[in-house]
Amino acid sequence: MSRSSHLGILVCGAGVFGRNHLRVYRALEDEGVPVRLAAVIEPNLVRAGAAAAEWGAPVFSSVLECLAARSKNLIDFSAASVCTPTSLHFKVGEALLAAGIDLLIEKPIATSVGEATRLVELAARHDRILQTGHLERFNPAVIATAPILNHPMFFEAHRLSVFSPRALDVDVVLDLMVHDLDIVLSLVQSPVRSLHAVGLPILSRKVDIANVRVEFESGCVANFTASRVSTEKVRKLRFFQPHQYVSIDYARQDLLIIDVSRAAQADRAAMAAAAFTVGPGFPGLRIEKPEVRPGEPLRLEIEAFLDCVRTRSTPRVSGEDGRAALALALDVNAAIAAHAERAGLERFMHPSATPKS
Repeated sequence: MSRSSHLGILVCGAGVFGRNHLRVYRALEDEGVPVRLAAVIEPNLVRAGAAAAEWGAPVFSSVLECLAARSKNLIDFSAASVCTPTSLHFKVGEALLAAGIDLLIEKPIATSVGEATRLVELAARHDRILQTGHLERFNPAVIATAPILNHPMFFEAHRLSVFSPRALDVDVVLDLMVHDLDIVLSLVQSPVRSLHAVGLPILSRKVDIANVRVEFESGCVANFTASRVSTEKVRKLRFFQPHQYVSIDYARQDLLIIDVSRAAQADRAAMAAAAFTVGPGFPGLRIEKPEVRPGEPLRLEIEAFLDCVRTRSTPRVSGEDGRAALALALDVNAAIAAHAERAGLERFMHPSATPKS
């Protein structure tokens, strides 16, 4: 197969996220996967120059300039990763979908549900693949939970990071918590009944730390905590389902299952050999650590996107999934704002965000 027949890829944005996408596409290309890095869009002159030197692909300052070059057959691509700031996702995605390009859009898919809906509609109208970049869905530890999922009823999610100036165009809910909102929505498969939330800006002008409690129509309850002003990095999700406690460590790609149903049925002698006893008279617990095949979630996500482009199949994380996670995240932000008003939290606002008289 000639290199010219390989799937041409455009990467929009050469910042932190964009560089990771560029790295993965180039690695796949170097390994013989039929994919080719065709072009990059980066308006920042410094990053554009660095991208051109490092990746050896044409770099354009705008989508219009890039599409104009494509219309003149100067470059050729049919799929793209959109790694721009969130505020530009809709504008960039709209132009590319209208041009017939399949898209992988980094999370969150857009800044409003209306924008997300428009992108979903455009993808359907032009028969294009639209995948949302919720890469934790491709975390091997998350994938390994599928065989054991059995009506989960309570979740605890913690996603904590040290402060970084990256992604300050959005708050911590859209920056970090949206990953866990998406995961829980995919596992629960039930509409939201109610939610309560509190959040505060600490080092930026937007909410940097938030805690949310969501109840679903199924009766399941989920607690989410996200912070980008922590002293440590934590990425964990724990949930309870009948006779089981399941713990996922995203960073370590580790899955732990504590099962009480089989242990409760075992006699004490067998249990002493196969598990352990906690306290006098306690029936016992069985701990399992299913094998998790390690892998880089971003690479797995991009490989899945490329497969969808080739087979025209529905992505694991569709545009509709991205819209659902965004809608819940925006509801969380609305609840945070309402709570701040009720509690009179204006004094916690970042000084540069305080309105001037």
